[in-house]
Amino acid sequence: MPRREHARFCSVRCRVAWNRENRESRQQAAYPAAEVNALQWSITAMSDTIQRLARVRAADQPRAFAVVSEAVWWVTIVDATLIRHHPETYDAVLAARTAPERRLIEGTLAGLRFVRNRMGSQVDHVDFIRPRAHAQGPGGDRLTAWSWKSLPTPSMSSLPPSGRAWELRRYRAYQAQLAGSSIGDTFGRVAGFLTVAAASAPVPADAAEPAPARPG
Repeated sequence: MPRREHARFCSVRCRVAWNRENRESRQQAAYPAAEVNALQWSITAMSDTIQRLARVRAADQPRAFAVVSEAVWWVTIVDATLIRHHPETYDAVLAARTAPERRLIEGTLAGLRFVRNRMGSQVDHVDFIRPRAHAQGPGGDRLTAWSWKSLPTPSMSSLPPSGRAWELRRYRAYQAQLAGSSIGDTFGRVAGFLTVAAASAPVPADAAEPAPARPG
């Protein structure tokens, strides 16, 4: 069983052993250009959405909630793609951070997975996010000044035992790293890491074509 969500292997030793046993097939199989371009496109979409967070006014609550949902979606998509297809690069970039930074990044990403899994299904946006009404100071009227609410332990009776363990881990990460933090701080601390990890991922020669422009 993988110790990290979206990972293909349970440990580095397991991954190295598999790579050695399948070295020839790995050398023969090239990364599809479409897969690489999809990652590049996802990074662009994530960056654009996070930049929009700073431009949305708190008074426009419907738009603000929509942009937060989109940011959660893109961050977790990019994170899952990197863990699944570029685990060595992901681990190397993470290992370059200090131990407190690593715990903060991993905890924030796990907390955002909890939000992704529950926002719009079990709970609504307002159950997660605390708007700041009439905030004072520079940027106080912007969405990035909003914060995440502290939440009670969710019901997990419908999940299998393994699913409960994953969801409880995500919930605890949410409480530790997101609850009480601002929207701007949350996305700011993981966007830089994911951007560096994606830029460090190997790009095959046949995938050097530019990523398509994002519509709209």
